[in-house]
Amino acid sequence: MAQRKHLDYFLRGRIIGRLECERTQLEVSEELGIAQSVISRLWQRFQDDGNVSRCYSTGRPRVTTPNEDLNRRSTASDLSRQVFSATDTTVSRQAVYRRLGHIGLYARSPARCVPFTATHCRLRLTWSREHALWKPQQWFCGMFSDKSKFSL
Repeated sequence: MAQRKHLDYFLRGRIIGRLECERTQLEVSEELGIAQSVISRLWQRFQDDGNVSRCYSTGRPRVTTPNEDLNRRSTASDLSRQVFSATDTTVSRQAVYRRLGHIGLYARSPARCVPFTATHCRLRLTWSREHALWKPQQWFCGMFSDKSKFSL
């Protein structure tokens, strides 16, 4: 299959200029060596909105709409099932995962840590009550200094 080349703006202007001078699309295509279908599409776009610039697209159109992307709490599998039941459009789990990732939502597993005991909770609560009325100057007194040295 032949490689497609995009028309530069100068050539697009030449095509539109010749068509505005009452030349036929077939004559212009033969003069410039461009397929008549390309000239027809360019002329149609120019007549519709007066624009000859390229419509940029990056691949396949989206399967889901922005409104369907709003439910961020569901899993990718649940979302693909919901889209299928609502629109009869098959959307893979991976497509939903990529779409969520595109807007900055990624699934993360919580870090494994030691659970708090009742003693931990009580100590944290008393510490927070003791320091609740501290003024900003008291917080700057080196309690959270970044120059602390630790040895493990």
